[in-house]
Amino acid sequence: MKLYADTPVRRSRQVFGDLWVVAWSAFSVWLATKVYDVTMALAVPGRKIEGAATTMGQRFRDAGTSADHVPVVGDKLAKPFSGAGGAADALADAGRSQAEAVHTFAWWLAIAVAIVPIVMVLTMYIPLRLRFVRRASTHVRLRDTEAGIDLLALRAITGQPLKVLSAISDDPAGDWRIGNAAVIRSLAAVELRDCGLKPSAVIAPRTPGPAPG
Repeated sequence: MKLYADTPVRRSRQVFGDLWVVAWSAFSVWLATKVYDVTMALAVPGRKIEGAATTMGQRFRDAGTSADHVPVVGDKLAKPFSGAGGAADALADAGRSQAEAVHTFAWWLAIAVAIVPIVMVLTMYIPLRLRFVRRASTHVRLRDTEAGIDLLALRAITGQPLKVLSAISDDPAGDWRIGNAAVIRSLAAVELRDCGLKPSAVIAPRTPGPAPG
């Protein structure tokens, strides 16, 4: 598997791109944690209400229990305290629900802040990198054999601009058909360079011999 190009400029650009994606992903995760912390600060009032109301409710119930022991009028004295304790418990439940809602919202907001930017970048960058890896890996296998060089030359004929082909030969397709080794090697070299690869020793320049036929 060929991950990076042979040519320095293109290889540097690919390495920089990979590092940028990693840095962007790390920044997105860091930003998500900060957003989570800031959002969770909204849950503090709810937690305080829950704690204060719970303490208040417990004290009202304790007071009601003490009042209940008063002879004759104990039940009447304890009833208001019991009602106040129930109201305090309801207030505590409301504070707890608010804090839990903020926690859920903070969690999903942090996920969105982290995932959305990362997915947007990866959906644009990963296909380009995979396309290069597939093409470069195939070209690396082809450049080390004579048959592979012929295929690379044919690929150049079908895919390279006419301006590039005409600089190599007036009739690149004809030279390929008759097996002109010099032209075939030049075409293969162009195709490899277009992919950011260097020609192998098999495509090293040779003194061209007479064309067959």
